[in-house]
Amino acid sequence: MPHGLTLKKTNCKNCYKCIRHCPVKSIRFSGNQAHIIGNECILCGTCFVVCPQNAKQIVDETEKVKVMIQSGEPVVASLAPSFIANYPGVGIESMREALQRLGFRDAEETALGATQVKREYDRMLREDDRDIVISSCCHSVNLLIQKFFPRELKYLADVVSPMQAHCQDIKKRIPNAKTVFIGPCLAKKDEAEYYEGIVDAVLTFEELTSWLRAEKIGLRQDITPEPNSRTRFFPTTGGILKTMDCDAPDYTYLAVDGVENCIAALKDIESGRIHHCFIEMSACKGSCLGGPVMEKNRCSPVQDYLAVSSFAGDSDFEIRQPENRQMRKFFEPIDLKAAMPSEAEITEILREMGKFKPSQELNCGSCGYDTCREKAIAIYQGKAEISMCLPFLMNKAENMTDAISRNSPNGILMLNDRLEVQQINPMMMKLLNIHDAGAVLGDQVVRILDPLPFMKVQKTHRGIFNERVYLTEYGCYVEQTVVPAEEGRMILCIMRDVTMEEETRREKEEISRQTVEVADKVVEKQMRIVQEIASMLGETAAETKIALSKLKESITNE
Repeated sequence: MPHGLTLKKTNCKNCYKCIRHCPVKSIRFSGNQAHIIGNECILCGTCFVVCPQNAKQIVDETEKVKVMIQSGEPVVASLAPSFIANYPGVGIESMREALQRLGFRDAEETALGATQVKREYDRMLREDDRDIVISSCCHSVNLLIQKFFPRELKYLADVVSPMQAHCQDIKKRIPNAKTVFIGPCLAKKDEAEYYEGIVDAVLTFEELTSWLRAEKIGLRQDITPEPNSRTRFFPTTGGILKTMDCDAPDYTYLAVDGVENCIAALKDIESGRIHHCFIEMSACKGSCLGGPVMEKNRCSPVQDYLAVSSFAGDSDFEIRQPENRQMRKFFEPIDLKAAMPSEAEITEILREMGKFKPSQELNCGSCGYDTCREKAIAIYQGKAEISMCLPFLMNKAENMTDAISRNSPNGILMLNDRLEVQQINPMMMKLLNIHDAGAVLGDQVVRILDPLPFMKVQKTHRGIFNERVYLTEYGCYVEQTVVPAEEGRMILCIMRDVTMEEETRREKEEISRQTVEVADKVVEKQMRIVQEIASMLGETAAETKIALSKLKESITNE
């Protein structure tokens, strides 16, 4: 993870918006979560700005600054010149008052250091034998060249940034001073961390505003004109050029903003088509005024430029120019170490994505990559997953749904909220004696079925489950389930043919009825026989009794 940026994993919704907007594709996805690849990130802050779930967070250094202030050492703020756009109508005097109430010893404008930087640019172009010079004020541009265009490092001006120049100057003038840069840039946190001993902490405008609000400190609306303040133009597109003398013979001066435009310019330089020019490069569109941490992600380019323009003077700040060697800053290439797949490996990955021929490579960009081949390379490098391909997922889902619907033993019918047939599968067509799906698609369901169950479900938003119905028109029994789908916008009907079950049940009922009748007749007949036997047994017993009685009397008399 690059310094200054963190990720709240629980907020990442797998929407791929960050990778779609990341100009260098330094985000990988794993387990449906976005992960920033620190080794490739240029800290432009685009992912922070575009994330709809605020999953990307900037590391807050407010507490670090509070500890510095509590230590008792003098803490001086270097205030980026874009503050006048972020805090409209608030001049440097008002900002100094507010920051001193927070505990800062003093607050100065970073534009002082910008004056030193632009002077060094002018000297470099006049005195040094250089073909192309790229400004080095933007740390994101510096990282872009270090990581992705290392062969162009020789053109990157080996000069400190205005933030570093100003903080170095503060530490020379104020013994034991701690410096805190305050601005709209995320990358400055990384720059301060990497180049130790110059800038001790970095706050964003949002962090400063939150701190002021917590301390209930207001900002006084007051701007005092300062004619010697031309480098206040630095945060605007072309602002560096506007402050430079631009008098080096045979040089072309131009400004490029936005990472995509910077990449295009670097490719032109790489091709050898560009010579003898000074290029002001800014990663943010609109330069620092379009910084990722301008409060509320504001985008008021005209209004912001006018605020800066009215605040800037016509001549330079009166500040001592350090020696050339004190302005030096050296850049080294940063090896990305990303393995590249072979053509065969790319082809195999494309096949796994369902791309078997070039015509299937839609290059739709829904995954965040410009082409399917770029996506395949990212998969090989472990930065992307096959499931990120929207057409692949849709085809897979449609094929699976179609296979289930086509082979389902149950009839499936889908209606829209107007009870019009939207989908019907083969089994439902068989049940309803429909030979051509086109004959019913788009028509009202009343043409083929009783609409009452569907109207009931649509009205109550409650499903009807396993209701046994006899379809008189089609001469069959079905077990019918009707449920709302897609939050009531669709209605799903599933029918299971139970005609054979119903006939079997009826046959069993008839057999049972006949069995009961036969049993009743048998019982009745048996009861008659029993009664007759009982009657006969009763007469025989009486006669026997009489005969025995007479025999007994005879024996007794004798």
